Amino acid sequence: MGFDTLDGLRALLAEMPGADSAAAEGAAARNGQLTKPPGALGRLEDLAQWYASWRGDPQPVLEAPQVIVFAGNHGVAARGVSAFPPEVTVQMVANFEHGGAAINQLAKTFGARMDVVPLDLDRPTEDFTQGPAMSEADVVAALRAGWDAVDVAADLLVVGEMGIGNTTSASAIAVALFGGAAADWTGRGTGVEGDALSAKTQVVADGLARHGEAGDGLDVLMRLGGRELAGMAGAVARARSLRIPVILDGFICTAAAACLARTTPGALDHCVAGHLSAEGAHGRMLEALDKAPLLQLGLRLGEGSGAALAIGVLKGAVACHSGMATFAEAGVAAG
Repeated sequence: MGFDTLDGLRALLAEMPGADSAAAEGAAARNGQLTKPPGALGRLEDLAQWYASWRGDPQPVLEAPQVIVFAGNHGVAARGVSAFPPEVTVQMVANFEHGGAAINQLAKTFGARMDVVPLDLDRPTEDFTQGPAMSEADVVAALRAGWDAVDVAADLLVVGEMGIGNTTSASAIAVALFGGAAADWTGRGTGVEGDALSAKTQVVADGLARHGEAGDGLDVLMRLGGRELAGMAGAVARARSLRIPVILDGFICTAAAACLARTTPGALDHCVAGHLSAEGAHGRMLEALDKAPLLQLGLRLGEGSGAALAIGVLKGAVACHSGMATFAEAGVAAG
C-alpha cells in the first residue's frame, strides 16, 4: 500500500478502516463488570474502550509504543520569525540521535521505541509568502517518509517535530483550515514577543494573502507547511491504515494532523490529544477538531514531549481495563 501523488493519498484516506465495533462492544461489556463502581475511573474507562476498538481486541495490551520525531527546515525562517537560527534544527537532530533531548528521556521512561527522521535539512522549503512552500513532489516525498517510518508492529504512535520556523507554518495552516485572522492563530513559538511577534503575524497574513485559493487540507499542507509537518501527517495516516492508535502532541503536530481531517472527515478518529500546549491557539484548534486533551502542564517544547507523557495515561487506562478482575473473577458482589 502506498501513494505517489496527493490524489493517491486522498483515495487512500477515503478508504481507511474504522474502529472494530465488536471489540468496542466487548470492551464496554467488560468495563461494566470490573471491580469498581460504574464510571469510577472516569476518562480512563473511555480511553481504554477507544483503544480496544482500534486494536480489535476487547481486552488489549499496550506493549510497543513508537515515537517518531521528524525534522525539517523552513524557508520562511529567513524572515526572522523565530528566536533561534535554522542551524539549531541540525544541532537538535544530533541531540535526538545521541539521546540527549527531553523526548529521549520520556520515550525511555514509557518504554517507547524512538526514531528520528531528518527530511532534507540542507534544502529548506520555499518562503510561503512568495509561493508554495513545497512542490507536489516534495510534499509527497515527505508524506511518504512519514508513512514508511511507522513500525507495523507498534501498538501506539506518537509523532513529534523539530524545525525552526514551524510554528509560523502551523499558524498559517490553522488560519487556512479554520478561518479567522492571522493574529488569532499566531503565538510566541520559540519566545518571540513585541515587534518580533507582530512581524511574525504579518508573515502569516502575507502567506494567507498569497494562498487564499488553497483547496483541501493536503493542498494547504503543500502550500503553507513544512517537510516535518508532512512527515507527521503521513505517519498519522499510515497508523490509521494499520489501526494503530495515535496520541497527538502540541500545536504543530495538531496542525499537521488537521490537514488530514480537513481532507477526509473522520480521518483523526484513531487519535487522541495528548496535552494542551501553552502555545495560545492550540486549545482553539483542539476545540475545532473536537479533541479534549489528556494533560495540561504548560508545555510548549514540541518534539512529541507532551504526547509521550500521555503514553503513561493511556498505558494506565489499558492496564486497568485489561488487568483488573471482574466481579465474578474476584468473587465480589456486584451490588
